[in-house]
Amino acid sequence: MALSPADYRGTLDEESTLRREALVLQHLPQVRLIARRIHERLPSYISLDDLVSSGVLGLLAAIDNFDETLNVQLKTYAERRIRGAIMDSLRELDWAPRETRKKSKTIESAIHKSKQRLGREPSEEEIAAELSITPAEYQKWLSDIQAIDLQPMEYATSDGHHLDVLRLVPDTEENWPSHLVERSELERILTLAIERMPKLERNILNLYYFEELSLAEISKVVKLHLSRVAQLRVQGVLRLRSHLQRVWSLETRRKE
Repeated sequence: MALSPADYRGTLDEESTLRREALVLQHLPQVRLIARRIHERLPSYISLDDLVSSGVLGLLAAIDNFDETLNVQLKTYAERRIRGAIMDSLRELDWAPRETRKKSKTIESAIHKSKQRLGREPSEEEIAAELSITPAEYQKWLSDIQAIDLQPMEYATSDGHHLDVLRLVPDTEENWPSHLVERSELERILTLAIERMPKLERNILNLYYFEELSLAEISKVVKLHLSRVAQLRVQGVLRLRSHLQRVWSLETRRKE
């Protein structure tokens, strides 16, 4: 018995659905891996299952929009969509207190002012002095804000490695720094900024973002307490963020 056009469309739809489900199952471990890596940097009350659910939505969007004629694997294409969907869910949640975000911006500004005055990267004590707080209080600030530096950033090269430097540039294309400077120039700027950082901070960033070690693993490598490693990671992030903010401001003024 021959299939009618409607029956044929139904068969195609069923095959498409089955293929889609198979791809989801195939790439679900990728979703869980990305979700776990992000979850490690978040407060304990954020649910890993919620991140995985958001990541699955990103995976579905990647599967539905994937163009097989392009010379790229679905896994590579899906990674950005998965990460983006998880980040969008966190932005909607807005779990970071406003005061915590304010502290982050205040530290960035203090790093920038100290660097201008000293002509070099300021030490932790010098940053604290710029903030008019004690080093102990400054370290507490770093601990408070360690979970908010999650945005993606383009990679640079440091110590001979390609480094997915930090995840802090907005995910929307119009806000990418590559719209202000050429990608090669951005990489040069970031590489120089990383090379000028204190060696310990640079090593921690390399281990965390390139080697993808957890903070607990890094603490064993550098022989420092876990909380201290977390503070130095945040300080390294804020150094680079402060540096990029200054560069973007200069580029914007040149274009005006």
